[in-house]
Amino acid sequence: MAINKLALPTKSQLAWQNLELGVFCHFGINTFCDQEWGEGTDSPELFNPTELDAAGWVKLAKDAGFKYFVLTAKHHDGFCLWPTATTDYSVKSSPWKNSNGDVVRECADACKKEGIHFGLYLSPWDQHEPSYEDAEAYDDFYSEQLTELLTQYGPIVEVWFDGAGSEGREYNWERIISIVKKYQPDAMIFNMGQPTIRWVGNEEGLAPYPCWNTESAAKISMFSDEKVNWLPGTPEWLPAECDVPIRKLHWFWHPNDEASLRSLDELMHIYYNSVGHGTNLLLNVSPDNRGLIPEIDAGRLLEFGAEIKRRFSNPLGTVSGNGRELELTLEREMLIDHIALMENIEYGERVRKFEILAFADEVWKVIVEGSAIGHRYIKQFSAIKTSKLKLRVTDSAASPIMNEFSCYLTNNVQLLV
Repeated sequence: MAINKLALPTKSQLAWQNLELGVFCHFGINTFCDQEWGEGTDSPELFNPTELDAAGWVKLAKDAGFKYFVLTAKHHDGFCLWPTATTDYSVKSSPWKNSNGDVVRECADACKKEGIHFGLYLSPWDQHEPSYEDAEAYDDFYSEQLTELLTQYGPIVEVWFDGAGSEGREYNWERIISIVKKYQPDAMIFNMGQPTIRWVGNEEGLAPYPCWNTESAAKISMFSDEKVNWLPGTPEWLPAECDVPIRKLHWFWHPNDEASLRSLDELMHIYYNSVGHGTNLLLNVSPDNRGLIPEIDAGRLLEFGAEIKRRFSNPLGTVSGNGRELELTLEREMLIDHIALMENIEYGERVRKFEILAFADEVWKVIVEGSAIGHRYIKQFSAIKTSKLKLRVTDSAASPIMNEFSCYLTNNVQLLV
């Protein structure tokens, strides 16, 4: 493959990939009904989070080391978390804050204060809105909702278009995408219309390996093998995002559901198979019917963030450089149990096949073999003792450019002197 044929990320895509970790926040009328998918018939009177603390949600995300925050402004039930002019089925018809509340505003303001990027989920499928049965009328309705969200709440890092419930439905994606491009040109567009990021294809938070940034197809939802029909002009560079709830069984909060909270080991497995495979991780943490993140969930998120930091904030050695071989010399002979690699993807995903060698017992030994590196590649293995490592690229589309070649010891074994 010639260099000029390599797909390249835009500056906005590159900036988004550098964020790596996002918090998803499923919150809405379902939170008060012990359900995942409402049918748009639940009374707005039920929505009354008397202790809502959006600032606390966002601060928790920041304290755990997450870089962006995506809120479900409207789920499939059609209930809107902002006082939209398009429908009365929203917070303005609820008792919360005497019908004067705006969850989207509180989250946007909190993200601005904490320096975290803000994203929005706006379900195309709407079970409450009568005009949904009239495709043209609903496109007007949906376009107005999207315009409100993209013009009233500051910069938006990502617009999340969920395909669930829309299997077989055609929306006016040309119009919808044009609204995003007009008002939030730097926002990532998730998986629908003319996306700039794609769905990984499951809700387990796991990316396959290799997970190339140039995949040309994705599923529309969990409930169909139907592929998304993207618009002409969809970029060739299309990185994946892995979404997964911190509680195994549910996206929205449910009472008596604490047993489904994922363990730290399970979350680290997800991290290795998402961020460690070059994708972004969007981890869902849901507020309860008080409007607070349950303490057990908050504690686990902080524990997860602290463990990522413990394992990967202090490399034993690191180097960068260009070319098909790159050597990493350590200060002395040490135990290592992880390798981390990063390509400079500004110039494309060039590496197609590589190996890592360790100098041990006076010989070079292959300890890792792989294909894709991309934005980030993390590999764990049984601890070995070595004084130097070598990255050897055996197949590439162009001369490799490595931002990082690092090694770590994460199992608390004392370093060898």
